[in-house]
Amino acid sequence: MKRKSRRRKKSPKIENITQGILKILKSEPNKTFNYKQIAVKFGVNDASSRNQIIKKLAQLAAKKQIEEVDRGKFKIVANINTYTGNLEITSKGTGYVVVQDLEEDIFIPNNNLNKALHGDEVEVYIYRRKRRGKSEGEISRIISRKRDEFVGVIEIQKNYAFVNMQDTKMYTDVFIPKNKIGEAENGDKVLVKLEDWPEKADSPFGKIVKVLGKPGEHNTEIHAILAQYGLPYEFPEEVENYANELDTSIQESEVKKRRDMRKTLTFTIDPKDAKDFDDALSFEVLENGNYEIGIHIADVSHYVTPGTILDDEAYERATSVYLVDRVVPMLPEVLSNNACSLRPHEEKYTFSAVFELNDKAEITNQWFGRTVTYSDARFAYEEAQHIIESKENTIPADISLTGKAYKADPNIANAVLKLDELAKIMRSQRMRHGAISFDKVEVKFALNETNEPVGVFFKTSKDANKLIEEFMLLANKKVAEFIGKQNPKKTFVYRTHDEPNDEKLAALQNIIGRFGYKLDLKDRKSTTKSLNGLLKDVQGKKEQNLVDTLAIRSMSKAEYTTHNIGHYGLAFDYYSHFTSPIRRYPDVMAHRLLQHYLDQGKSVAEEEYEEKCNHSSSMENLAASAERDSIKYMQIKFMKDHENEHFLGVISGVTEWGIYVEIINNKCEGMIRLKDMNDDHYVFDQDEYAVIGDVSKKVYQLGDEVYVKVKNADLVKRHLDFTLIGSKDEIEK
Repeated sequence: MKRKSRRRKKSPKIENITQGILKILKSEPNKTFNYKQIAVKFGVNDASSRNQIIKKLAQLAAKKQIEEVDRGKFKIVANINTYTGNLEITSKGTGYVVVQDLEEDIFIPNNNLNKALHGDEVEVYIYRRKRRGKSEGEISRIISRKRDEFVGVIEIQKNYAFVNMQDTKMYTDVFIPKNKIGEAENGDKVLVKLEDWPEKADSPFGKIVKVLGKPGEHNTEIHAILAQYGLPYEFPEEVENYANELDTSIQESEVKKRRDMRKTLTFTIDPKDAKDFDDALSFEVLENGNYEIGIHIADVSHYVTPGTILDDEAYERATSVYLVDRVVPMLPEVLSNNACSLRPHEEKYTFSAVFELNDKAEITNQWFGRTVTYSDARFAYEEAQHIIESKENTIPADISLTGKAYKADPNIANAVLKLDELAKIMRSQRMRHGAISFDKVEVKFALNETNEPVGVFFKTSKDANKLIEEFMLLANKKVAEFIGKQNPKKTFVYRTHDEPNDEKLAALQNIIGRFGYKLDLKDRKSTTKSLNGLLKDVQGKKEQNLVDTLAIRSMSKAEYTTHNIGHYGLAFDYYSHFTSPIRRYPDVMAHRLLQHYLDQGKSVAEEEYEEKCNHSSSMENLAASAERDSIKYMQIKFMKDHENEHFLGVISGVTEWGIYVEIINNKCEGMIRLKDMNDDHYVFDQDEYAVIGDVSKKVYQLGDEVYVKVKNADLVKRHLDFTLIGSKDEIEK
């Protein structure tokens, strides 16, 4: 591929001198410039140009756009039209700056981005208000870069190289000097670090920091997903060494400081393939007929202490990342899979929320504190589900963890049945209070020994999953209430969820109307009731995944913060994350703060914890994006092996450039490009969520069922193209 010549940009024309001077002064607002320094920036040194600069400086000072701080020294005047925000780049290479105090985002044309990249914190100057309903501006200063490492494919020339970006939001390639190519070979997928962006250079300059491998290879693409979001896939050696040297034995001196619950019946219920068990349940029938139920959580904060390299690493990661074929843990394996994992027949340090409940699932007593526990048994969800459904303790071979039939301890089987009964009461109470039931179908892959996808299946939440979920929700809610209700001024880490935006709900209503559904948006109660009705009505229907996805997107994002506003989706006034400290750093913070307040400690610094909450929310979003990308990658890999098959799908999106189709039996989504629909010229109708043939008047609309086959499955770009075979009605006539 021939690359366009990399010519240096010409010096600005002198007739655009006003804009040029303002741009120079805005780029360094705290610095003063004289006419000579500005002439150097312009790249001019003739007397005529210098005189023009002197004249313009005087005019701009007279207009109070700049000020003369000292004789002949000028700086920009802070402008009411200047704002600070975060830049979001579109796939077209234009941008929007999101400013917290402005209702609408500021549109930035490509030529006014001034080297700012997606996610950067920037200063923006609005020079035109409300053009086509949008304010238009120019980036005047980059305050801080969101990131400086990017994934791309290297193209090596004789004396230099370029890295072409994989991220569509990265609108420029990166120039690599010959001495910074490292071990990379032409065509490799690499991680490049930006080092400089000279003023007159078209592209930033960078160096190769890691060769990820050949594009399309499995490990290359998985590592590229992690690298794209700045997520590590291995621990620094010093962190591993620190973790390996920790004393993870159970010490009698430490046991004495804790509530000893080792003799109380305790067990875990987790997925079959789980390696880290961070929660266990204990069950005891009290003399008064009530039940003492303990939610026991791995005491990660006992091992991960502030000020250590282990804590710093856990904080930076903030979360474990669950990709299709691997888990990238927040903590080294010695902790995540061993010392902190509540494995069967082992004593462990735990942090517990213990409740006394009656038969109506009413809480009559509660206790929080550090404990030591012993897990009597481990169940897979399937095993617990069998107990719930059969009301028996015999576990058949086909669902047993060992592959052999066995009889579970009858005391544990009875505990599971009673816990299920109580969980169902708590769940129905939650729903009555306005909680929303998002039981979205999860796409899972059956992988062979080389991590190739050999099948797709769907994971749905059954009673056993909901049992665990309900008691985890109870612990999270009650811990947050214990701190928040006791003293609202005490700083704590909350998990909050704001009410949905009216516009998003109206947009959801508009789309689901195409399928014959309706929402009642009169007030909060009717909104949640009709949302739950919608999610129930679509179960098992062709449009379920589409409607579930759109409903989730209409919600606000849950986040971590010290400012409690409650959790809309769960209908809780107080909510935190306490139950998964092996894989989430906010839970570690919640444990530390709870213990601090149990020890009568004073409120901690809010600002410090708010910053940590923001970081945790940000890392959670990155991890979720990486997880989605890994699923998309695996779906494309799966479809690549089924290129000649016909699939029935649902039209899940309609745009001016094509139709998105989601295949019903595996949830893979791909696009049919309008230019590839050769039987007619199709035009996009935005109001109808449809494309319509000019001549035939044939309509393909959101929600329609169509048959497709794979045209192109691109593992590198993670893009799936379909060929349209025809509508379901046409094909099945």
